[in-house]
Amino acid sequence: MKPVEIYTTQTCPYCIAAKGLLRKKGVAYSEIDVAGKAELRAAMTQRTGRTSVPQIFIDGKHVGGCDDLHALERAGKLDAMLA
Repeated sequence: MKPVEIYTTQTCPYCIAAKGLLRKKGVAYSEIDVAGKAELRAAMTQRTGRTSVPQIFIDGKHVGGCDDLHALERAGKLDAMLA
């Protein structure tokens, strides 16, 4: 399985939903909690061009946020990206 990184905050419902989908699929992921950590959020923003969480990377490739992750799943593309 390819490495997955997810920038999150603990109370974000979209972060919870994205992590839930990954767990349901049995995917291990590295979580980077940016809550109250301006330097981590700035690094995330620089890396993605986005300020909202979650921001998800699969094998170093930015795939977007929660809606993007679920869209990949609905399109049947997520498993191939993770394999």
